[in-house]
Amino acid sequence: MPLNRRRYNIALKGFRVTDKLLKPVYGIYEKRLEAEVKSRPLPRHVAIIPDGNRRWAKMKGFKEWYGHKEGYKKMREVLLWLLDLGIETVTVFAMSTENCTRRSEEERRNLFDLISGGLRELAKEKIIHEHKVKVNVIGKCEMWPKYLKEAAEEVQKATQHYNERYLYVAVCYGGRQEIVDAVKKIAMEVLEGKLKPEEITEETISEHLYTAGVPDPDLIIRTSGEERISNFLLWQSAYSEFYFADMYWPEIRKIDILRAIRDYQRRKRRYGK
Repeated sequence: MPLNRRRYNIALKGFRVTDKLLKPVYGIYEKRLEAEVKSRPLPRHVAIIPDGNRRWAKMKGFKEWYGHKEGYKKMREVLLWLLDLGIETVTVFAMSTENCTRRSEEERRNLFDLISGGLRELAKEKIIHEHKVKVNVIGKCEMWPKYLKEAAEEVQKATQHYNERYLYVAVCYGGRQEIVDAVKKIAMEVLEGKLKPEEITEETISEHLYTAGVPDPDLIIRTSGEERISNFLLWQSAYSEFYFADMYWPEIRKIDILRAIRDYQRRKRRYGK
């Protein structure tokens, strides 16, 4: 039995305490937890690795595409929670470069369809415009189908004048490739005489990354119980705090997000001191 089932389903002599019975208790606890989290300094940038959609679907007896569909719905929900809390920047790992090359053609198409539809919805999402969220889609765009490129352009154009909040959606993204692309841009500037090699600093590289201009992630949340970074924001995560949740992504609740942030707030960040 997966860890999340052992943790959240309590069996006592054939009687199973369900989330439905516990919902009133969860509601009270959630409000108290949210008040506690809001009373302390919040992370400026939260990044998310929403892992476990396919395994969740398999556990439920559904096809893989249904897991991705439910995962997308959950991502919209989590984004609203984070915006409501006051998080300034959110980065979502929607698809890795490996997903875009190693998954079956059918699964890639389903994912591209979900993401492009989601981006078009974001372009019209009321809360995005209320919070003035600038949306950027990052990754190897040459790997995207034409309709996904058009959806990315649509949402980026619709939010291009905002600068209060930021949402980065990483599609066909790899941290190593991002660094390689940054190095290529810097090398070109050196060749053109715009930059001297001795002038290259850590800030120079940061300024040439896909996420240039926003702070590095303070907190990275990954679901499904896996404890690895999977080539995500390699440069930016040098001093990030990690939180690994032992449930599949479609199952994550607001309580779990709040717990992750509270855990971050309780840690002492030393930055090597």
